[in-house]
Amino acid sequence: MSAGGAGERAVPFHCPYCGETDLFPAEKGWECRACLRAFTVTMLGMVRPGGAR
Repeated sequence: MSAGGAGERAVPFHCPYCGETDLFPAEKGWECRACLRAFTVTMLGMVRPGGAR
């Protein structure tokens, strides 16, 4: 698997809801087996250093 290739998923290190690291790939995102939630990771874009002006 190459870094930054099109169609690759960002790998989360912990659940954004409960903080657990018990995550597994799901069909359209990630599943947390600790809190039983599913979520996706989406890149919104790049930001400039120092914030938007």
